[in-house]
This record gives sequence, C-alpha cells and structure tokens, in this order.
Amino acid sequence: MRALLARVDAVLVQAVIAAALSFAHLHDIALAAGQDGWKAWAYPVSVDLLLVAAWRQLRTGDTKASGWCWFVIALTASLGANVATAGLLDLDDVPAWLRILVAGWPAVAFLGGTLLAHSAPKAVEDVESATEDACQVDDTEPAPEPPALPAADPAPVLTATSAPPAVSVPAALVEHARKVAAEHHTRTGAAIDTPTLRARLGVPAPMAEAIAAQI
Repeated sequence: MRALLARVDAVLVQAVIAAALSFAHLHDIALAAGQDGWKAWAYPVSVDLLLVAAWRQLRTGDTKASGWCWFVIALTASLGANVATAGLLDLDDVPAWLRILVAGWPAVAFLGGTLLAHSAPKAVEDVESATEDACQVDDTEPAPEPPALPAADPAPVLTATSAPPAVSVPAALVEHARKVAAEHHTRTGAAIDTPTLRARLGVPAPMAEAIAAQI
C-alpha cells in the first residue's frame, strides 16, 4: 500500500511540475507576442483545456479523427511554446508570424472546444434517436381499430354430460383455453361458460363448444 501511495505521489508531483513549466512557457510566449495582463495568463489555460478535451474525446467518444486533430493542434501549441523559450527565439523581438498565431489562437481554441463539446458518443446518439422515433406519432394515418369479436350466440352452459362436437381443435388452443378457464374460476369462483369462453378466445360457436367439452 505504501509503495502504491509513493508511486501515485511521485506521478502527481511530476505532473504538477510539468504542467507548471508548460503553463509558464505559454504565458511567456503570449506576453512576448503582445498579450499582456490577464490575457497572457488565459492563453496557457486555453491550450491546456483544449488538450484535455481532445484527450477525453479520444478515450470516450467515437469521432476519433476529430479528437486526434485537436489533440495534435493543442500539443503543437504547448510543445512549440516550450521549445521557443529554450533560447531558439528572441522574446524581445518576436517575429510577426508568431504574433499572428498567438492573436488567432482564441478563435481556434473556441472552435475546437465547441466541436468537441457537441460531439456526443455514438451510444448516446443511438438512444436519443430511438427515443425520438418511439415518441413520434404519425398524424396522417389513424391507428387501426381492434378487430371486432363475433357476436355471441346463445349456447348451453357447460355440463358434465355435454358431448364434444365433431370439430377439430388444435391442442395449443385447448391448453390456452384451460388457462383462461382457470383464471376465470380463480377470479369469479364459478366455472366459465361457453359464451364467455368464446368471447375470450374470439372463436366461432362450434369451436367454442368443442373446446368447452375438452376442458
């Protein structure tokens, strides 16, 4: 546990030092390019935030190309400032092209941050699209009406001596009718009669009588 904490502490310390140095280099470049005051401090914040947003897009999003594009742009800005302050650039006489790049960076960072923020993961887009499709109602076509059940014909109440009519009834339909009859008996306390069974199953009267004889 102590070894793990020591390793984590070392990583955090290294990250803080690297971030502070990069932050200072970006600030110095912005200041040398004519961005004084609070603006010079805002530039390193903008670069680092774009770098983090692009890295997050690479890890969690589906638009990898966009994430890599903005990650490379932010990394180039950060590395460029670090290298430029190593003595390769005279900070007292900054060239015009660097002033142009520094002045145009806010627009680039705003565009990149906006595109990264509004590129939702594909899974979220699929869920939102499915939800919208499920909630969408087509007003041009009316909803189909349920089929009307045939009128119930008078039929005798089931008795123990009823003879089964000569009607072929599928075994699956008989099994379903038994479940319906059992549910009716549990709910009402009485055996289901043929008209009720016929209405529940939606079958012709002869078939209802045949089914009733088998249950």
